[in-house]
Amino acid sequence: MLHTWGSALTHHPHVHMVVPGGGIALDGTRWISTRPAFLLPVRVLGKLFCRLFLTRLIQLFDAGKLAFFGSLASLAERRAFLRHLAPVRKTRWVVYAKAPFAGPEAVLAYLSRYTHRIAISNRRLISFDEKGVTLRYKDYRRDGPEHQSVMTLATDEFIRRFMSHVLSRGFHRIRHYGLLASSSRKANLARARALLEVAAPPDEAILEKPVDLRPPCPNCGGHMIIIETFERWRQPRAPPDILRRSRRLRHEPA
Repeated sequence: MLHTWGSALTHHPHVHMVVPGGGIALDGTRWISTRPAFLLPVRVLGKLFCRLFLTRLIQLFDAGKLAFFGSLASLAERRAFLRHLAPVRKTRWVVYAKAPFAGPEAVLAYLSRYTHRIAISNRRLISFDEKGVTLRYKDYRRDGPEHQSVMTLATDEFIRRFMSHVLSRGFHRIRHYGLLASSSRKANLARARALLEVAAPPDEAILEKPVDLRPPCPNCGGHMIIIETFERWRQPRAPPDILRRSRRLRHEPA
C-alpha cells in the first residue's frame, strides 16, 4: 500500500507491505513456513535494496529526469554524480525488521486505517481564516506532551501540500501480489486453508453490507438523509399554479 504523507502533510513516500510467513510449495502439496522469529536475511535485503535503488537512480539521471540546483548544481555532470554516489555504495544500508509487538492483528488494524484515507482528516483541522489553515500534527523529534503540536500554514501552502498527495494518473494506492493476486486469489486462499487445516470464513454473502436504498443527492451524489416523514394526506402542498404565475409576473421587469 502506497503512503505518501507525513503528519505535517510533507512529502514522505513509503510503502507498507503485508508478507505472509510462508507459502504454498511449487507442487501445491504442502505449506512451507518460515523459521520461528525469522522472515528474511536483513543484511542481504539491505545490499539488494542498495543496488536496486542506485541503479534506478542512475537510470533516472541518464534519462534527464533529475535536476540539480544551488550548491548541488555541479552534480549535473555525470562523473560528478557518480563520484557523489560512490561512498553510498560502501555504506551498509540498514533494514529494520522485527515481529509486531501486539501480533499480526494489530498490524492489519493499523494498515486498515490508511487504505482509503486522505492525507489529513477533518478532526486534525482546528481552524482556517485569512491567516491560513491551523492543524494538529505529530512532531516526531519531540517526546512527551510536545509530541502533539500545532502549526498554521498559509492557504496556498496548505493546498500545495495536500495536492502533492493526489496520485498521478496510472498510480494505484493498493496492489496485490502472490497469494492475493486477483487472477488466482480465490483458488490460492482455498488451497492455503486446506494445507493449514484452517476453516473457511463464513459465507461472504452474509457479510456483505446491506444495499443502501436512499436516493442520491442531485448535487453531490451522496445519499440523501431523511430528516422528516409526513403522514399520508398531510404532506406539505406547493402553492397553486395561478399563485406561482402571479408571483412570476410581479417579478418580471417592466
